[in-house]
Amino acid sequence: MRGWHCLALAGTLMLLAAPAAMAAQQAAPISAAGDGARGQALQSFQHDLVSVLALRATAQPLLGAALLARPLPRQPKTNSFHALITRAAEASDAGPAVQWVRLTDCDAKADACPNAAALRKLVAQAPDNAAVWLLKLGLDTRDMKSDAAREDLAKAAAAKIYDDYTGSSLTALAGVADALPPPPATLGAGGAAGVQALIVLGNARLQPRPALPVTATLCENADKDAAVKADCLKLGKLLEWGSSPLARSLGLHLREVLAAGPAQQAEARQQRRDLAWQVQNYSQLALRAQDDPALAQQLLATAKRGGTEMSQLIAMLRASGISVTAPGSWQPAPPDAGQAAPAPAHSP
Repeated sequence: MRGWHCLALAGTLMLLAAPAAMAAQQAAPISAAGDGARGQALQSFQHDLVSVLALRATAQPLLGAALLARPLPRQPKTNSFHALITRAAEASDAGPAVQWVRLTDCDAKADACPNAAALRKLVAQAPDNAAVWLLKLGLDTRDMKSDAAREDLAKAAAAKIYDDYTGSSLTALAGVADALPPPPATLGAGGAAGVQALIVLGNARLQPRPALPVTATLCENADKDAAVKADCLKLGKLLEWGSSPLARSLGLHLREVLAAGPAQQAEARQQRRDLAWQVQNYSQLALRAQDDPALAQQLLATAKRGGTEMSQLIAMLRASGISVTAPGSWQPAPPDAGQAAPAPAHSP
């Protein structure tokens, strides 16, 4: 039975990740237009944005600049991802969102990822964030430190929030994407707003995330340990209100697996179906935004207002007149079934 639940979670995580990944891939400025004239113009424009933003001194625009610099080849050392995220982290107004992105400033070939200094800062700056402890849980599990992983789980369960800071990265990018007007060679059907939406969505796609399936495996095997099961149930409730669709999916999964009552399990399954509906519809909006000026402007305005990835997703659906509840007959397509258009949306 536990194996089935593990497969069910894996399938749900893929269902949630696949549409979002497709949207991000098609939104990525450099890859979206290929190596043609528009692709080269977009890359050059992003390079110019970084050059202008590198003159800033506060954390949020420097975070935006670092995110823009990360995928660019042959960046000058002073305008590289490493230089900019380091400056953002050193700014007097830097918070944990900067350190979270700084986790990727590391040498994977030297097995030095994530950035150890950034992780230490996160533990100090955001001890009440379950995402920090679940990230550490994944590392300790990888390193076969079972006692440390158990302690990480307990600290995650006792945390007050789950935030992987994707919303903060979207806000930082939306705040700097209009620092320069897009040149004519970059423009598509969505105009300037479409180019800006393209840049925001494309450059937020590499956000670090905890290894949530590791947590799921630990919790699914908790039947013989009442303390672990209690922590997993507590963590699940927190994750249900987490910052990302993937975290919310795991929280609902833990309720479905560990809750004693059939009614709670059925409610969790229904809410996971609604979540898949929400992600699929948001992904379709994200794909359309680059060619739809009004939709692009709405996406940018939503990101600039801040909030988590999940709150921005819900705000976009409501602004577009799309229900957050899946129609009764709707079922999520298998992860490999392609990006079919979602069923007609009901009004909220």
